[in-house]
Amino acid sequence: MKKLIVGTLLLAVLSGGVSQSDMKGKAFIFPQESSTAYVSLIPQVKKSLQNFTLCLKAFTDLTRPYSLFSYNTRTKDNEILLFVEKVGEYMFYVGNTVAIFKASPNPNAPIHVCMSWESASGIAEFWLDGKPLGRKGLKRGYTVGGDAKIILGQEQDSFGGHFDVKQSFLGEIWEVSLWDHVVPLEEVHDRCYSGNLINWRSLIYEDNGYVVTKPKLWA
Repeated sequence: MKKLIVGTLLLAVLSGGVSQSDMKGKAFIFPQESSTAYVSLIPQVKKSLQNFTLCLKAFTDLTRPYSLFSYNTRTKDNEILLFVEKVGEYMFYVGNTVAIFKASPNPNAPIHVCMSWESASGIAEFWLDGKPLGRKGLKRGYTVGGDAKIILGQEQDSFGGHFDVKQSFLGEIWEVSLWDHVVPLEEVHDRCYSGNLINWRSLIYEDNGYVVTKPKLWA
């Protein structure tokens, strides 16, 4: 099975437009509002999820709604979605059901977002810039589908597409990691590159439209 997974990933990387890269010290820049600019992330392994942890860093000066991380399957929108409704209001979706976490606005500053979810308890935990925003119940007993499209920069209204420019991301995203288990979020700072599904040090991705890769500006 492991050989099959590795072979599939190698085939994907060798196909047109797909890259595998150590992205340490780099960021994806989305320079303009667009319905065509996005980055598609390919996980190291495709699997259903009963637990996960997601972390990323980002900067934007947008005040309108936008998507940071969109994970859809063929049968379910918003399997995992990190969506910002307005400055300081984070909408965390699992299985198209939302929990809202609020923080004091800190405009024009980069953010470090980490969130985890476990099916057995339904507990969703959210941290912003190393500080907890609390825990809420979300989709207890649910399983997130594994055959997914994972998109940075746009919010999927269908599997891998149907983007709305008014929900597009404008700014920079870096250090995206996804684990198939709950990582104690106070430990994430020391493990920010080590996601076993999405690993920033060995990122498999395809950029589309006007997306630029440059050295990051912030730590």
